[in-house]
Amino acid sequence: MKFAFVFPGQGSQSVGMMSAYGDAPVVRQTFEEASSSLKLDLWQMVSEGPSDVLSQTVNTQPLMLAADVAVYRLWVERGGATPAMMAGHSLGEYAALVVAGVIEFRDAIALVRLRAQAMQEAVPDGRGSMAAILGLDESSVRQVCLEVAHSDVVSCANLNDPGQIVIAGHSGAVSRAVELAKARGAKRAVPLSVSAPFHCSLMTPASERLLDHLNGIKLQRPEISVVNNVDVACYSDVNQIRDALVRQTYSPVRWIETINFFAQQRCDHIIECGPGKVLVKLTRRINHDLFSHSLHDEGAIGDLLAMAGE
Repeated sequence: MKFAFVFPGQGSQSVGMMSAYGDAPVVRQTFEEASSSLKLDLWQMVSEGPSDVLSQTVNTQPLMLAADVAVYRLWVERGGATPAMMAGHSLGEYAALVVAGVIEFRDAIALVRLRAQAMQEAVPDGRGSMAAILGLDESSVRQVCLEVAHSDVVSCANLNDPGQIVIAGHSGAVSRAVELAKARGAKRAVPLSVSAPFHCSLMTPASERLLDHLNGIKLQRPEISVVNNVDVACYSDVNQIRDALVRQTYSPVRWIETINFFAQQRCDHIIECGPGKVLVKLTRRINHDLFSHSLHDEGAIGDLLAMAGE
């Protein structure tokens, strides 16, 4: 059984999500480590909310990083094998790099908090937005964006599955794209409740701040191959890894290609390592030949360990 791990990012968070893993000490310890790094009680936040605080970008990103890493540590503690390859969806890529030994966990927690602040502050409130286009392929969505952009920015941000493309940019251009996508036959085209237009060129100022911070962090060669979002490639050189993380802020998340890359490498089982099942659903829509699983709770971890041991 050759398998890959994928780590979810922003959007998978919910109040009480870590209760699904029982009272596992390694989960609580991981959150305590993250909280100590930020001097912020992430465990209380994830356990009690409120949800609007949990969903603030500056909180969501370190919370989800802690959650992803905690679930992986629990997997390992229970006897789970090392995956052949890994990837993470946007923020999730940082969890993959922590697990691969590229970035120390404490450094990564501070880094994603800075990343969140930089992305939030790159565009004034109300100037940028995102929307999900359902039922149009990538080339059609790109054409829509080209036709409505005029002097504004609007482009593909998340290439999630063949029928789900997220766009980002200036609010007016995104609104125009939504209307044109509907006219071109999209099943749905809906604005997303997000605090900034992620993964488009408006995030360039955030990438510059991220680079400054990254230059002060020691990176190591990966112990497990990580497929990055930007180039759909595995890098072992730390300078290439750093550059890919910087470009990730303003480049689209190429998730369709990432999942198909795993298939090309004969990783037939894709395991979502973190709360929820967002990436499981995407995997199933991208490639029907792959087996998709989730470590969304303690029982799922036990079931997968049993299956792997058969």
